[in-house]
Amino acid sequence: MKQRPRIYYSQAQKALMWDRWRKGESLASIARLFDRNHSSVERILKESGGIRPPPRRRSRLALSLAEREEISRGVVAGDSLRSIAASLGRAASTVSRELKRNGGRRYYRAINADQAEPVHIGEPKTTQTALMPTLATGTELERAGRALLRPWLGNFSRCSRKFEPAHLIFFSARERAGHALLRARSV
Repeated sequence: MKQRPRIYYSQAQKALMWDRWRKGESLASIARLFDRNHSSVERILKESGGIRPPPRRRSRLALSLAEREEISRGVVAGDSLRSIAASLGRAASTVSRELKRNGGRRYYRAINADQAEPVHIGEPKTTQTALMPTLATGTELERAGRALLRPWLGNFSRCSRKFEPAHLIFFSARERAGHALLRARSV
């Protein structure tokens, strides 16, 4: 069966889904409106646990369009980042990140940056396994776990613990191994 291209629902479409869901319609009937399977609608509704999320509002700390216009004018005038930041009453790092995120000094446009902001909000961080695909394989995880365990197991000797019961020695080493592997997987 050929897979359909992924659909990205607009805010209006999501609002329609929530209205229909609130009225008690089934996932299948809501999905038929968009010519999709029920799982497509279910994904949207599950993101917030079946409760309609509040409308998104920008943080008061986010740059406004007027501030972005000021940055744009400062860039065109050739002002330094620090002078632009001082005129806005913001940190220089804020202005620097804004420029870097939206094309740099050469391509920065205030209106484009303002419209792109909702895209940047809530972007998930890229996982380590996505950055390093070799970590995703089991053997690499085992190697990483062994590398993390080497400092602990290298100092581990029965002589230093000869009066400790054997099952406690084994358990403490196993417990350390489990914690190290969990840390390796979460990286």
